[in-house]
Amino acid sequence: MSDLTANIVGTAAAVCSITSFAPQALKIWKERDASSVSLKTYSLTVTCFILWVVYGVMTRAWPVTVSNSFALVMAACVLIMKWRFRDGDPDEH
Repeated sequence: MSDLTANIVGTAAAVCSITSFAPQALKIWKERDASSVSLKTYSLTVTCFILWVVYGVMTRAWPVTVSNSFALVMAACVLIMKWRFRDGDPDEH
């Protein structure tokens, strides 16, 4: 497999990972309701991305570090909104 092909596949995977959180984040923000979002799932997902970022830094794998950093931000936004809008009533928090 050529380097170009591998880079295209890797870039596509990174874009998919990063943008996969956008629909959930936009839905929560729009509805101000995160009651249906799993706290355990997003806590584990954020932990996973933190570990990938640390791994990327330790191995100097900058594509891994950068793409997982962006995915971490997106997943963390969902997790923060889960806490903020957990009961669907932002005025109580």
